Amino acid sequence: MEPDTPQDPDAGLTAGVQQVLGAASNHDLRSLRALLRTHSASVQDPDTGYTPLHAAIAGANPGKTKQQANGVPDGEHGNGEAEEGQDADDRAVETVKLLLQNGAIWNDLDKNDETPGCLSLRLGLTDLYNIMVDAGVRAEILLNRLDEYEQLKEDVEEDNGMEDSADLNTPSVPGLLTHGEAVETTPNAPSTQDPQPNQPTYLSSSLSFHPDRILDSSSNSVMMSWEAALMSRTASLLAPVHGLRILNIGHGMGIIDNQFQSTSPSTHHIIEAHPSVLARMREQGWYDKPNVVIHEGRWQDVLPKLIESEDGDSPLFDAIYFDTFAEPYSALRTFFEDFVIGLLDEGGKWGFFNGLGADRQICYDVYAKVVELDLFEAGFDVEWTAVEVPDLEESGEWVGVRRPYWKLKEYRLPIGSFMG
Repeated sequence: MEPDTPQDPDAGLTAGVQQVLGAASNHDLRSLRALLRTHSASVQDPDTGYTPLHAAIAGANPGKTKQQANGVPDGEHGNGEAEEGQDADDRAVETVKLLLQNGAIWNDLDKNDETPGCLSLRLGLTDLYNIMVDAGVRAEILLNRLDEYEQLKEDVEEDNGMEDSADLNTPSVPGLLTHGEAVETTPNAPSTQDPQPNQPTYLSSSLSFHPDRILDSSSNSVMMSWEAALMSRTASLLAPVHGLRILNIGHGMGIIDNQFQSTSPSTHHIIEAHPSVLARMREQGWYDKPNVVIHEGRWQDVLPKLIESEDGDSPLFDAIYFDTFAEPYSALRTFFEDFVIGLLDEGGKWGFFNGLGADRQICYDVYAKVVELDLFEAGFDVEWTAVEVPDLEESGEWVGVRRPYWKLKEYRLPIGSFMG
């Protein structure tokens, strides 16, 4: 009698993965529901990296192209936005929704470096792309709220002298995102928050100044001259007339501050934290310009003192701009939730450099919605202006730069104001 042939311990697992992927690809909802009772919704094909979401989207049958009101197909003269793509069939939509309900991760990457949303965008599947964007928004809002709760929890424990508490970021839900990266099942998922160096590291690093850029000691780009067109448009919307009271956080190359100066502001406050930038500002005469006030330090330290001035006469501004480096989205949210309300005069406008997730279209779209929701909650309206961005790769902008921070064709310029 011949001995039993050793069985591959991974054979059953591989077969189960292929069954889930097959059911997702065929939009076989009955089989998929049964399989998801015993299998993860975030399994991946070892060869393609496809998850069930990728498979469901790749297997979608594009329906008839949406018609505009005049009967002309959208795709014939669209601007490339997702709403001008094609419809996937209803079973594909239901399959994607079922997978998301069962913990599928919205930003898993396949071997082609595509998320399910990237794939649906490339295939022109509008409804599936929008579903993936909404899934990303839900995940990021949950992540942000959990981060807030964790900080509150740490503050309370410090007050009570408690240590070694459990980490709230330990996932209890499949696919929970931690700091912009998927937990366990997707170590290579893209982050909607740019992986920049942290602020203490940046502020202690040496900078190199070039005619077209500022680089830190790791060749990360702090600011580049291609942003000038964006800054010019921003300045024209924030300060359309002369003589306004202006506050800018983050001087960098001075691009937008020079734009503001061209409007002869009645007062122009600039907050800058990096010692090398401050030294350069002194060399360039910014400290001697009339009506210009330089605040040296982090905005988190400067603004409370500015609002709570000893004479009780804290300044108000007609225009505020925010463009810092090496800070997460939570810093921007703190800025408009806690400080803009005390600094912006009635009828004033404020803006920020909108580079959140700008290395991937779906991440950019997700954070545009997240920002809009957070602004609404904080009492702000926001208007978006589309600005075309040239092909920076083709023009050689990223030569000598460690990581391109912009890969999109369109910049969404935000201008905020108080509601009402």
